Amino acid sequence: MSRIEETFGKLRAKGEKALVGFITAGDPDQARSLEIARQMCLSGLDLLELGVPFSDPTADGPVIQRSSSRAIGAGVNMRSVMEMVRRIREFCTIPLVLFSYYNPILAYGAEEFYRDATSAGADGTLVVDLPPEESDELTGVWGKGLDFIRLVAPTTPPERMARIAAKASGFIYLVSMTGITGSGGLNREEIALVARDLRESCHGLPICIGFGISTPDEAAKVCDLADGIVVGSAFERLIESNLEDKDLAGRVGDYVARLKEAIVCS
Repeated sequence: MSRIEETFGKLRAKGEKALVGFITAGDPDQARSLEIARQMCLSGLDLLELGVPFSDPTADGPVIQRSSSRAIGAGVNMRSVMEMVRRIREFCTIPLVLFSYYNPILAYGAEEFYRDATSAGADGTLVVDLPPEESDELTGVWGKGLDFIRLVAPTTPPERMARIAAKASGFIYLVSMTGITGSGGLNREEIALVARDLRESCHGLPICIGFGISTPDEAAKVCDLADGIVVGSAFERLIESNLEDKDLAGRVGDYVARLKEAIVCS
């Protein structure tokens, strides 16, 4: 049983939803990013997504784009991200997912990525711009030990949902709206319909809803529709707004606690 599967199983047994948090690895610099990850783990986060900094993050909004730029400016690359995973594993046992575009993985090498990610302690990966039809060249050289999380859009028809889910493991990431990360305007009724169709197609895999969830109220609004929620831009916005704050990590940790409380109490 993978660490991701075990985590969702334990949460389900307690009647809880998963809080998945995204940060860009190395933002605003490697030392502070590591401390932010530590505080997030200590504050109740259930799964941590580490974004691999990329120069052309087309699925991301301006907030995460700028976080990638700061991390790249601080010298962060794929090798740095692998080292960050290794360091996080020294103090944190929650699942770690590497969130990346395909280009950085291709440049690093598919086999090298799998070897180094699993050796460092990563549990899964999500490649935002790699559809199932084109992913065999990557996953075909991998063994077991690294879940491959797939994305489903609100416009995905049910028959394609089933094809995507058949090649997924860990959980399914349900994008709550069309557009880029950090967009606003959650429509609960529309998300509920898509989540229902996905539930019928996902072969029992957990579903997490992300994109556009930034506040405790928004998290509480949709958490009952899935097995967890994903928050990313809100954390990066908080980081960007408090770059000079000596307690930056503490601020992010406090927000994790508020979000977790909202989905536990909803």
